Amino acid sequence: MYLPETSQFITPMKSWSISDIAERAINPKNTESEGAVLFKDVFQQAVNNVESTQQDVENKQYLLATGQLEDTHSLPIAEAKAAVSLDLLITLRNKSLEAYQQLIQMQI
Repeated sequence: MYLPETSQFITPMKSWSISDIAERAINPKNTESEGAVLFKDVFQQAVNNVESTQQDVENKQYLLATGQLEDTHSLPIAEAKAAVSLDLLITLRNKSLEAYQQLIQMQI
């Protein structure tokens, strides 16, 4: 049974192909720039996700305040999505900073 009204707020994550990553590991062609691009893309997607979910929350709050929101349960769901996406971004930031600190402390 398909319910289009309830599935509108669910957006699938962009898939990552293990075979593409494995192929890059086997055939390294300019891996330094490709790795930087992949790292940048992951963070850019996380930031964009936080921005879009926050805009969705603000829109639903406005609609609720003006009495135009028909499904009031969608606001707490949007708030939860925004909180999860922000937590993911913070975790990515903390892990990358931790990895950077470990690289800085390495003795050559």
